[in-house]
Amino acid sequence: MSQKVQEATPDLWMYHMKRGNFDEAWKKSDQDLKSRAGQPCWHWPRHFQYIWDGTPLAGKRVLVRCYHGLGDTIQFIRYMPLVKEIAKEVIVWAQAPLIPLLKTVTGIDQLLPLHDGTPEADYDVDVEIMELPHIFRTTLATIPSRIPYLHTEPLPLPSENGLPKVGLVWKAGDWDERRSLPFSFLKPLAGLKNIQFYILQADAPANGWDGTLGVYLGNFSLEDYARVIRGLDLVITVDSMPAHLAGTLGVPVWTLLHAEADWRWMENREDSPWYPTMQLFRQTQPGDCAGVIQRIKEELRKFSK
Repeated sequence: MSQKVQEATPDLWMYHMKRGNFDEAWKKSDQDLKSRAGQPCWHWPRHFQYIWDGTPLAGKRVLVRCYHGLGDTIQFIRYMPLVKEIAKEVIVWAQAPLIPLLKTVTGIDQLLPLHDGTPEADYDVDVEIMELPHIFRTTLATIPSRIPYLHTEPLPLPSENGLPKVGLVWKAGDWDERRSLPFSFLKPLAGLKNIQFYILQADAPANGWDGTLGVYLGNFSLEDYARVIRGLDLVITVDSMPAHLAGTLGVPVWTLLHAEADWRWMENREDSPWYPTMQLFRQTQPGDCAGVIQRIKEELRKFSK
């Protein structure tokens, strides 16, 4: 990379990850690991905290802390078999709603519900779950992509005349509003008569659903939500937890991305090496929700034939 590019790019890690140059990103992570040695971060919000201090995991009791979102835990829990191959014991401290699903993941010896205190476990080394790609020096070729790695039985859903069953999610978490779109942008999909839509959006009426499109199934536990997704033919969702859950379960999923999408979706790709059943639909310019939905509508016409 030229000196000019380096000067114009304040976050080299992000620069390389978005381009799929993971090896270069890990070099930056190695530098960060050295520079922060001995510097405490426990006073920061958990999702900003770094945990791993460079201690090897081999032969150790490893505590995996899940300090980010549900979708992050779902995406990176795939590393547990790799950790188990080298560790003496694997302890996962994860969000309580995920525990029933995480019980189906290979390589976990102990599952503990995450809370605001300290983990009730003895361990030798701890890591934050999103640090594992760095620890294993993951590249595009070595992403653990065997799907599914969460398992559940599908919940049978009614569908008139055997029409394809498609789930819809339009609102992500409040911390990045660019990931969401108003329900009104989905209304053009109501003109597709050969599809049975199901509303997977949590608290759908409070989030704009007006009853003009799809069947609302209500709110579920995360375990039952996974069963609903397994019963669908396709999930269409913004960049949020349901995208990761559908991808992890091996259900076809179309993920709607804003123009400056997160690093994990990289740039200039319509697929994801993290999820073989996922297709990406990106805004061509910031705020172009209508254009994304128009492309979705065209693809759904093909899907329903």
